[in-house]
Amino acid sequence: MPSSAPALLVVEDDAIVRMLIVEVLEALGYTVVEAQDAENALKILEDPEQTLALMMTDIGLPDMDGKALAVKAQEARPLLPILFASGYGDNLDVPEGTHLIGKPFSIDQLRDKVQSILSVGAAVRRPDLPRDSM
Repeated sequence: MPSSAPALLVVEDDAIVRMLIVEVLEALGYTVVEAQDAENALKILEDPEQTLALMMTDIGLPDMDGKALAVKAQEARPLLPILFASGYGDNLDVPEGTHLIGKPFSIDQLRDKVQSILSVGAAVRRPDLPRDSM
C-alpha cells in the first residue's frame, strides 16, 4: 500500500501491544497513526488533514470505553470502518457495522481481518475524511 494512502489509526493503551500491532501493520505496507487513549484518538479523528482508512481500537481504554470512542468516531467520520480488539474473545457484543478481533491474534489473523475490512470499504465508501470536510 503506498504511503499516500489513508492511514490506519491504532488506539491501544498498552504500549507494548500497540507497538507490536503498529510494527505488524507497517510491515504489511500500511501507514499507521497511533493513539494511546481515546482523547488522542479523537484529536486525530477531528483533524481534517489526517486521512484514515480504518480505526482499530481496544475495548478497554483508560479514559473512555472503546465502544463510546467508536460512537464519537462515527459522528466525526460516519463511513470510517471500526475494528475492535478485545481480550474477551470473539463473543463480545459490538455495535452493528463494526468488526471484532479477539486477543491474542496472530499476524495472519490481523492481516486477513484488516484486508477484508478495507476491501469491502474501498468498494462502497470513502472514509478517509472527517464529516466537515465532505
